[in-house]
Amino acid sequence: MPLYRVTLAYDGTDFQGWQSQRAGSRTVQGELEAALGRLAGGGRVAVAGAGRTDAGVHAEGQVASFELARPVAGPDLRRALNGLLPEDVRVLFASLAPEGFHARRSAVSKLYRYALDCGGVRLPQRRRFAAFVPYALDPAAVERAAALYLGRHDFASLASSGGSAKTSVRTVSRSLVLFETTGLVYEVAADGFLRKMVRSMVGGLIAAGRGAVSVDELARALEACDRRAWPAPAPACGLTLVRVVYPTMLG
Repeated sequence: MPLYRVTLAYDGTDFQGWQSQRAGSRTVQGELEAALGRLAGGGRVAVAGAGRTDAGVHAEGQVASFELARPVAGPDLRRALNGLLPEDVRVLFASLAPEGFHARRSAVSKLYRYALDCGGVRLPQRRRFAAFVPYALDPAAVERAAALYLGRHDFASLASSGGSAKTSVRTVSRSLVLFETTGLVYEVAADGFLRKMVRSMVGGLIAAGRGAVSVDELARALEACDRRAWPAPAPACGLTLVRVVYPTMLG
């Protein structure tokens, strides 16, 4: 059967995350599988996603892979799916995938972006896509905290329960804070992420930036490999899966 890959963008506000769950839970995977089922004439089409984004998390570069019983040209597949999907999910790109491609297992890294507005009054039009704290953060402390994440570490302190990862060791290749007039944008890339890991990273940045913990205390909390030692994760609304990277041979 032909193997396909699609790149998806979605507003995660009204979803219970990516992964299909119990009946009645609206998920991105569920909507995509329903659309593919209609396209396939009523049969179930199993979909694999690159990242199992949580409830309220967005994407502009999620990747999914699946098989179809008959060949379809990429542009035609994109057009057909966008005609069947709800307006808060869109297929940006669709194509045949190389043999052996798997959206999650073939990925070598992912890039996430987190938007955080700081101080003043929260703008209503940003509430779906940016988190908010009602105080200013110390830029120097935030940058020092972000530098702690770079490299290979055991991120057990930042992992929420319920994940299925076999190891909590990850390698972070990018941990960059971009300051804006309204607040900041945090970008992080790694070879993989634990459940709520990025939101916990941002929680650490906020705690250090407001002076609730020192950067040294944050470093010790990271080394403790104990979730109870780490600040609470930041809200889901500010997080977006930006890009998934694959080996060159797999595109």
